[in-house]
Amino acid sequence: MTPFLYSQLLTDEYAAKILTAIMKTPRSAQQLSEAYGIPIAACYRRIKLLERYGLIACKERRLSQQGKRINYYLSMVKNAYIFFEDGRLRVRLDLVTGVSREFEEGSEDGNGEL
Repeated sequence: MTPFLYSQLLTDEYAAKILTAIMKTPRSAQQLSEAYGIPIAACYRRIKLLERYGLIACKERRLSQQGKRINYYLSMVKNAYIFFEDGRLRVRLDLVTGVSREFEEGSEDGNGEL
């Protein structure tokens, strides 16, 4: 993923709400949707993207009263930084695992949109 895509994802309104809401307490998509006014379909789309790129993880699955398994997600991001340096875009993610990941313009191939 390019730094452009990470910067888009980190600054997307719904993705940012999700990331901040699950920093310390795991929550389900339904809980996030209801608490933060995110349409449920948009909530699931952002969760899928955030999970795909390692920014959140499913930490537990609970059984609902109707017998359906519900995923509860937790943020894997401790800190996120977006830099503009020397005419280049750079994104650094400090994860809760202690690992830091950096993405710099020109260091990766690919392009895309949210």
